[in-house]
Amino acid sequence: MYKNSERLLTKALGVIPLGSQTFSKSLTQYPKGVSPFFIEKGKGAKVWDVDGNEYIDFVNSLAAVTLGYCDADVDQAVQMQMQNGVTFSLPHKLEIELAEKLIEIIPCAQKVRFAKNGTDATSAAIRIARAYTGKEHIAVCGYHGWQDWYIGSTTRDFGVPKAVKELTHKFEYNNLKSLEKIFQEQELACVIMEPMNVEYPKDHFLEKVKELVHKNNALLIFDETITGFRYSLGGAQELFNVIPDLATFGKGIANGYPLSAVVGNDKVMQKVEDIFFSGTFGGETLSLAAADAVIDKYKKAEVIKHFTEIGSYLLEQLNQLIDNEKLNDIFWTSGHPSWSFLHIKEQKEYNVFEIKTLLLQEMFKRGILTLGSHNISLSHTKKNIDELLAVYAKVLPKIKQHTKNRDLLENIHGDVLQPLFKVR
Repeated sequence: MYKNSERLLTKALGVIPLGSQTFSKSLTQYPKGVSPFFIEKGKGAKVWDVDGNEYIDFVNSLAAVTLGYCDADVDQAVQMQMQNGVTFSLPHKLEIELAEKLIEIIPCAQKVRFAKNGTDATSAAIRIARAYTGKEHIAVCGYHGWQDWYIGSTTRDFGVPKAVKELTHKFEYNNLKSLEKIFQEQELACVIMEPMNVEYPKDHFLEKVKELVHKNNALLIFDETITGFRYSLGGAQELFNVIPDLATFGKGIANGYPLSAVVGNDKVMQKVEDIFFSGTFGGETLSLAAADAVIDKYKKAEVIKHFTEIGSYLLEQLNQLIDNEKLNDIFWTSGHPSWSFLHIKEQKEYNVFEIKTLLLQEMFKRGILTLGSHNISLSHTKKNIDELLAVYAKVLPKIKQHTKNRDLLENIHGDVLQPLFKVR
């Protein structure tokens, strides 16, 4: 079933660490022996691997694809711009046009600076905040990319100097006291956080964080790399009506084309002129043209409404399935309709990674590409959701039965996933 994928993986491992450019697209996340490793093409909500297997894709390039693969409007905009050139010796007017559109739709945005990855944008935001406040320590909550200032606070901290690690402090979502404690011990330049990932904010958490941050003369940064262009067009800050000083956007901003942005109020963003945040490809025009078309399509096609409706239907039906089949002791769901999660609970006989390996094996086998989340795109139809639910209806009870029979490992036909580090 995965003969060509396995062959290419062996080849890739000889020339590419982990066989992939992206950690979450590698064999660290996809169990060897039971997973596809290389995709040949995509169209709409579907992808085809190099062995010709067809999948409904709920990974969507790690949530970067929000409209669907090969969206006609986006591709047309890119192809038109391609005829005039990609990267020039001077700026292109698209930089102005897209910046103006982002300022129009994002509440905190008065100035914009473009980059390529979410990590570029979050790292720039941290540098801006440190320059603006004159302070060095920062507090983090969520996942913010691979640079030293953040990844040094995780268990994947190899190669990060101790001095850098000591400047970053972690706090818990929906736990204001955990952030208050950091402020009591440190002078913080900023707090950077995902405004939401797994949990909804409780008891006005975001408002209280903002009040606490400003009371201590620090800056509030929302990392909206995923929540932007999913929760609402203006991001989670628009949905929850809590406006940060700075925000970072990426992933869905250009439907898979490489683009990210740092946005914020005029006074703070003016510091970009004093720090060094510059890249040759920041003004690359194909991605700018793609983002321009994405914003237009969001407005015309009511994309956010589609996410909310179809994602809510998925969660309602999946929760009903879990209840009806009495699967609550193993599975539970969380998240926003546009970006929701199926979680696995540790069992007495089996750990989460063993159960997840069997889950992925069985989902892939039945034509569903997932890593445990549901990253909805405009291309997903109700029929696609029903197909996903039908597969869950077969696979989840099967996993419970194997757990009960204590033969789960015997039914895994490849390598079991190994614990590495939690990104959130």
